[in-house]
Amino acid sequence: MDHNKRVASVPPLGWNSWDCYGAAVTEEEIRGNTEYMSQHLKDYGWSYITVDIQWYEPGANSSQYRPFVPLVMDEYSRLMPADNRFPSAAGGRGFKPLADYVHSLGLQFGIHIMRGIPRQAVHAATPILGTLATARDIAHPNSICPWNTDMYGVDASKEGAQAYYDSLFELYAQWGVDLVKVDDIAASRLYDTHSAEITLISQAIERCGRPMVLSLSPGPAPVEYSGFFTEHANMWRVTDDFWDLWPLLLDMFDRCRTWQGVPEAGCWPDCDMLPLGHIGIHSVDGGGSDRWTRFTRDEQLTMMSLWSIFRSPLIFGGELRDCDDWTLSLLTNREVLRMHRESQGAKEALREGELIVWTAEHPEGFHYAAVFNTGEATLPLALPLWKIGLANKEAGIELWSGQLAKLKGETLHADLPPHGVRIYRFD
Repeated sequence: MDHNKRVASVPPLGWNSWDCYGAAVTEEEIRGNTEYMSQHLKDYGWSYITVDIQWYEPGANSSQYRPFVPLVMDEYSRLMPADNRFPSAAGGRGFKPLADYVHSLGLQFGIHIMRGIPRQAVHAATPILGTLATARDIAHPNSICPWNTDMYGVDASKEGAQAYYDSLFELYAQWGVDLVKVDDIAASRLYDTHSAEITLISQAIERCGRPMVLSLSPGPAPVEYSGFFTEHANMWRVTDDFWDLWPLLLDMFDRCRTWQGVPEAGCWPDCDMLPLGHIGIHSVDGGGSDRWTRFTRDEQLTMMSLWSIFRSPLIFGGELRDCDDWTLSLLTNREVLRMHRESQGAKEALREGELIVWTAEHPEGFHYAAVFNTGEATLPLALPLWKIGLANKEAGIELWSGQLAKLKGETLHADLPPHGVRIYRFD
């Protein structure tokens, strides 16, 4: 896929509206988070602002979808922003004014879409731009999302199927979209990976003339399809929706181990959003409501460290304008972000009981080690560096605290808190 070489050469960093606003986000909230990112995070590499699901649903009010309600759509079966929630979209302007605003602050604009074609377009047999086929002609009415009623799948074998997706991405290119998160496509509770529609979408991006990051959700994407995902997308979820619960974070160590060796420029297995800061404002998923993250500070450090050394995309889920100093410090540690951006060869180097160690290297010759305690009690560490494949290391620094590593000979000493981490750079 040629566009992989043009976009996402490093894992994307950004913000997505889902964890705090569910399907109910408004233009004011998007603009406010854009302003915050531009002022406080842009200089650290954060760049994507993404409007998540159902921006075309005028009455969306939480993360619980209202079934079978009328959606805003143009004459060519394409969903359009609801202008009661996105006033600048009025008059058929779509997301172009909002994307222009995001771009004016030096950032990039993303949207979420569902796989397929609107059911209301299929029932009305509305036209598709660039073909004589109608929405009814290309629909796969037995291919439905198990948790959302907006769409039918598209039958890739039908005349007009490619034209439909081409018309979507032509519209998104006109709006100025830089990232498209496609849902109900990477994995499914009812179906296999929807590879035929992924191929249609990939080709539509190639044809639209605008580089766009293609993000596939939800997971867990099957690792045996890693070659297909690498060829057709830029990021794909390795998990179902991730929330601020320790069992889900503990499980992510196994998922990262499964996908180790796959991340490369333009192609990033995605551990999902970071449920940090103020979340659940209109989102009731994950067993929560309006709250600050339920993760302890050590768990927050563990999540940031695992995502960063594994090189998952980093997509913040909280209301940025409510960030406290602690939350902001997680997003602005230049040494951790450098590891995330520039390291290579990440792998699980050791797993002994509750101790898990990941290592990676930097092109300039130094090495990283993320040392995790997954247990419930403080873990006194005395780790010979040869056990994790590192030798002749005489000095190191812990990246979150900035403190020197405690090395006696070539043995690393530390007290690891429960569910906690120390992440080192060894020169």
